[in-house]
Amino acid sequence: MKQMLAEIHDLTDKIGRPLKLMEVCGTHTVEIFRHGVRDVIPRDISLLSGPGCPVCVTSVRDVDTALAISKIPGITLATFGDMMRVPGGRESLLSARSEGANIEVLYSPMDALTLSRKGNGKEVVFFATGFETTSPLIAATILEAERMGIKNFSIYSAHKLVPPALKALLDSPDVQVDGFILPGHVSTIIGSKPYEFVSAQYAKPSVITGFGAEDIIEGILMIVRQIAQKRPSVEIQYRTVVRNEGNPRALALLDQWFEPTDAYWRGIGEIPESGLKLREQYRTYDAQSRFHPEVEEHQEPNLCSCGDILRGVKIPPECDLFGTGCTPDSPIGACMVSTEGSCAAYYKYASTK
Repeated sequence: MKQMLAEIHDLTDKIGRPLKLMEVCGTHTVEIFRHGVRDVIPRDISLLSGPGCPVCVTSVRDVDTALAISKIPGITLATFGDMMRVPGGRESLLSARSEGANIEVLYSPMDALTLSRKGNGKEVVFFATGFETTSPLIAATILEAERMGIKNFSIYSAHKLVPPALKALLDSPDVQVDGFILPGHVSTIIGSKPYEFVSAQYAKPSVITGFGAEDIIEGILMIVRQIAQKRPSVEIQYRTVVRNEGNPRALALLDQWFEPTDAYWRGIGEIPESGLKLREQYRTYDAQSRFHPEVEEHQEPNLCSCGDILRGVKIPPECDLFGTGCTPDSPIGACMVSTEGSCAAYYKYASTK
């Protein structure tokens, strides 16, 4: 690792200007802090958080829709635990459950099928969130529901796709990034090919990177080498897990059940074809089509800079609410809720230095 760090310092000196690199994945944000990566790389390299925290980018409207579904008589809403405290327009799933909404926390969407089978015909709706890492599991769950003939199970899809978000960032004039540390988990599913536009169209280096300290340092080195040599491309540091073509079986499952749709990202706005919806022939498993929940429109919290943080325009301490009005115990923005959220990571690690 010392040799890699020495090369990073040497190349950065030769480049002769500050560099801004974005770690797209929320897990990378946490691991960069945990391993003290910022302390050992050159000061001229800034590491910015990106929109790769699924909890953080789930919109107010998506949370409010899930809340509305949970309050329909005869329906149990099932969800991952990290969604419980994400703020909606007026409340969270956690506060709604404390007031009587029928909400269950599950570890897997397959557990929702078990709940459906034991529910004596009562409807179970799974709040399906996450990126390409979790969406194949949702597709496999629906496939199993069809195979078992379970009729009282459906999903509310709030899935997001990473490559369209990167394109939206690159098209934004106020986002200034020199290279991308690409997500390892997502890339095990989609591979490297969907990112090729980053270098081909925008001339930005990018490296799919693992999560250990040495992985991250090597990923940064690979990006800096590309910048120094003026040869932007998509490279794979996480070679033990990620293949160029991704996981064909998982991709085929996704393509069978889902199709891209426009999606709203919290703090960023609507991004074309950045979400997933069930294909028309499978809409019997789509909770929104089945139950038509009534959702009141709410704006995102005033003064919350989560959107700018997710786009790499700000870092968490530059938000007026950070550490005062907004803390992990009392979050206002979604970036402070998730353990992968930029604000939560900064609050836990940076504030102790």
